[in-house]
Amino acid sequence: MPRTIRTLTASEVETLVDWAAGEGWNPGIGDAAAFRTADPDGSIGAFVGQEMVAGISAVAYGPGFGFIGLYICRPDRRGEGHGKAVWDAGMARLGNRIIGLDGVAEQRANYQRMGFVPVYETVRYSGRPAGLPAGGDIRPVTAGDMAGILAYDRQRFPAPREAFLREWLRQPRIALLCGGSADIAGYGVARRCREGFKVGPLFADRTDLALALLADLAGRIGNEVLHIDVPASQVQFTAMLQAAGMVPGFATTRMYKGGKPGNAPSTVFGITTLELG
Repeated sequence: MPRTIRTLTASEVETLVDWAAGEGWNPGIGDAAAFRTADPDGSIGAFVGQEMVAGISAVAYGPGFGFIGLYICRPDRRGEGHGKAVWDAGMARLGNRIIGLDGVAEQRANYQRMGFVPVYETVRYSGRPAGLPAGGDIRPVTAGDMAGILAYDRQRFPAPREAFLREWLRQPRIALLCGGSADIAGYGVARRCREGFKVGPLFADRTDLALALLADLAGRIGNEVLHIDVPASQVQFTAMLQAAGMVPGFATTRMYKGGKPGNAPSTVFGITTLELG
């Protein structure tokens, strides 16, 4: 049968996220619906007959930035060119934007051959942290905080993402902010996943504020395991995580094609998701 490439429906995005769970990526509960708010047409699938055999997310954050994720070919259909077909479709969709992705080590050389440049490593820390330093003016995010959070986020993420954040910060996700002397000094989000909770994003002006936000989030999820994907450059932060009993594991490389975004990575303590950047 001929192969068809098309945009995925809402239920098909759910299927792609289920595939990610099968790969051991531990996606969040409700991720698919939230991902679609970032770009409703940003998920692409390859079909043979009525069966989806491969998928990818190619999310366009406006005209200047895009992100590749959820790149999966069904295990029983690998080696038939379906993965390459959705990759080509995703890259064509994002065009001349700066394009980011988080690549696993075994694919890094392949992405480099396709023009992606490594920028930093990200390491997942997992565990039930104990003894993280608390403090700071931390409280739940309210609707009245959104304008400030959108402005704060824009300095730390490569593009505006208002529709996504308005969904991402809604319950049942746990969204907290840290107030500064005049404005927001940090915010973080925790969401329930197939196993435990993931924190992301975790953005803060300083390491102590990031730790305080993480401590508060950890306190709100009880005895569940917590996961966070941390840029390896955050040496002081990761040392404190390990001292609190969290263990490094899964690692990826943030890579960009077409240039490097001008956001402020030094205040990124936990990336939002490996799927959307």
